[in-house]
Amino acid sequence: MNRDLVFVKTNNLIDGANVTENTPIGATLGATIAAALRRERERAGVSLTELAKRAGIAKSTLSQLESGVGNPSVETLWALGVALGVPFSRLVEPPNPAVRVVRAGEGPSVRSDHSPFTGTLLSAGSPHGRRDVYVIELEPGPARHADAHLPGTVEHLIVAQGRIRSGPSTAPVELGPGDYAAFPGDVAHVYEALDPGAWGVLVMEHR
Repeated sequence: MNRDLVFVKTNNLIDGANVTENTPIGATLGATIAAALRRERERAGVSLTELAKRAGIAKSTLSQLESGVGNPSVETLWALGVALGVPFSRLVEPPNPAVRVVRAGEGPSVRSDHSPFTGTLLSAGSPHGRRDVYVIELEPGPARHADAHLPGTVEHLIVAQGRIRSGPSTAPVELGPGDYAAFPGDVAHVYEALDPGAWGVLVMEHR
């Protein structure tokens, strides 16, 4: 089984959509995203204008990202991934050396526009990987509202500590330690901490 491993962390002080570039790996995130967008757009055979239209973003924004400038949010990169038919991790994974170490607090981090939520990629599988694995940490505050991912995506959430409300936006469920839930990831969905220090493991299955 190929897996993408991502560490997702929230912080109530976060409010915005800036890319975090506080580490040697994070400092190269803009270039990594730029190269990935050009590569995947060329693979898909679509123009800047067409991709921007499909993702619902301005052409000027996409042009900046492909030039290695700008601060894309989680929402922007997810929208681009859906439009290109690739997982989020494909757009932020740096080239892998033979031995790669990511120290605690390092890694390319992308913030949410609308909630105290930051995603930091540690490792992605091959282009043919079928699952992304996340560790998510949440604190009480604005819920993280996620748009639909690629068609057929299913999310599996196991709560390790605290209580988390998650699932489709129309019918989220409350989960406690040891609880497991599976729900469609190709519809709008939500993650919300009900207790401080809540965290769990999220597996995103791509079909």
